[in-house]
Amino acid sequence: MAEALDCRGLVCPEPVIRTRALLQSSPEEVEVLVDNAPASENVSRLLAKSGYAPQVERREEKLWAVTASRAGVSCAAAEEVIAAAGNGEEKPCRTLVFLSSDTVGSGSDELGGRLMANFLATLPEMGSNLWRVVMVNGGVRLASTPGPCLDALKKLEANGVSLLVCGTCLDYYHLLDKKQVGETTNMLDIVTSLDLADKVIRV
Repeated sequence: MAEALDCRGLVCPEPVIRTRALLQSSPEEVEVLVDNAPASENVSRLLAKSGYAPQVERREEKLWAVTASRAGVSCAAAEEVIAAAGNGEEKPCRTLVFLSSDTVGSGSDELGGRLMANFLATLPEMGSNLWRVVMVNGGVRLASTPGPCLDALKKLEANGVSLLVCGTCLDYYHLLDKKQVGETTNMLDIVTSLDLADKVIRV
């Protein structure tokens, strides 16, 4: 029987935190109930990274059931094996760019939008040091609104840069179904990313 976890009514990132705690007992099967789409995506990603094969079923208007069973070696374990087999070369600095708005600076939103487009288009100049871009609050519009900023983000992702887009923020701005790039994420992933980064650039 699957280990059941009812996370309805819990705000981000509590469903992920409780699911992670449940996984510490290494259950063969789990079922997590949530009441919003971002939570179902975040819980599913955590389960997949932890070596489970998740499936999401929408049972009611505000009820998602995430069920999963063990699928073998976790991604984290696989990454450790790959790292152990490395050639000993020094790793590049992991730089994280934190975007809390879809414009740069204050004064003119039109000018700020142009500056943001130029900023994103110039980020590839950082080379392999650019590790991750995190978008929160108004910054999630960048991943959802057609234009030069979205085009630049798509190029970054195609070049291997990790893009995390706050699910709570997407839901607040009614942009969940309009996101075109990046992974829907939660505050636990964001805080963990900030902790893992060697350098953080806030815009």
